Order: sequence, then structure tokens, then C-alpha cells
Amino acid sequence: MSDPIPCPMTRSEITDAYFLDHRAKLIDIAAFLDRLDRARPDDAPEDFRVKAFRECLELLLDGGTDRARRVLEKLSDHSTEPLQEAPMKGAMGAPPPSP
Repeated sequence: MSDPIPCPMTRSEITDAYFLDHRAKLIDIAAFLDRLDRARPDDAPEDFRVKAFRECLELLLDGGTDRARRVLEKLSDHSTEPLQEAPMKGAMGAPPPSP
């Protein structure tokens, strides 16, 4: 893989420009996880989308590079065969478990 294209902004400039937007997104994520924690329990196993979401959070903190690419790959369906029937209307946001 080639070296990434350097950003023309400094770390301070990036922080000044984007911190508040990303702070809000992080609070949204925390609120989503809090709602999951407070939800009425059921007998269903953890939803595959929530599992993928939690795995993506781990990717953000693992110290590796290319976090955006790795998160996108984790949340992308890499199957090539068409489905006989859509499991729901709209996108699921994460690949369903293999049958």
C-alpha cells in the first residue's frame, strides 16, 4: 500500500475545525449505547448490527491506521450472490451473519 496523502492542515487546525462536530457524534454514540443498556431485555441474541457496531468501536481504539477503511469494511456486505428476498425494507447497515 502506498503512503497516505498528507493532510495540508496541522493537528491543531483539524482539532479547531472539527472537534465540536465529532464531540456531538461521540455523544450520540454514547446515547445510543445507553439506550441499548436501558432497553427491556429479550431472549434474542445480540443483534448482528449492534455486534458489528461494537467491533467497530474496538477498531477505533486499537492504535491501527486506516480506521475509516477498516470500519467501512466491517460494516459492508461483501457477498456477491443476490438475495432471493430482502430481509427488510432499506439497508441494514451491517452485513447479516452467514447462514
